[in-house]
Amino acid sequence: MQKITTFLTFDGRAYEAINFYCSLFKDSKIVSIDRWGKGGPVPEGSIIGAVFNLADQEFMAMDVPGGFPKGEGVSLFVTCETQAEVDHFWNKLTADGGQEQPCGWLVDKYGFSWQIIPTALNELISKAEGQKKQDVVNAMLKMKKIIVKDLEAAYAG
Repeated sequence: MQKITTFLTFDGRAYEAINFYCSLFKDSKIVSIDRWGKGGPVPEGSIIGAVFNLADQEFMAMDVPGGFPKGEGVSLFVTCETQAEVDHFWNKLTADGGQEQPCGWLVDKYGFSWQIIPTALNELISKAEGQKKQDVVNAMLKMKKIIVKDLEAAYAG
């Protein structure tokens, strides 16, 4: 068992969200779901606790009437090896009410912030120096979804 687990709360949509997230990532599965019975503090059938894995990372979730406020101070960071992988996660997570944000960030339809970041971004920034580094960063700052070929073009000058 991992020492720290991300715990997500939903306003009655936990089951929907868990299934959606599991459909996006390889090596993902629902481990367990426990629901409230009659007479609880929330509607019967609401999720009191769920455990699920996304890409072998454990998460927990529950339904909370009204939900809890979400913010960009905490985000789920997804490292992508290819542009196709960036496109996959970006397109799925911004669909049906998700919102694109600057610099590879987005907010999904459940209100959670994600960063969909290609490994190329960190590689180019790490190996660049001086103006080249600034050119890569400036290119990224103009983007919503990160486009690897545009980062590479900025690096090449």
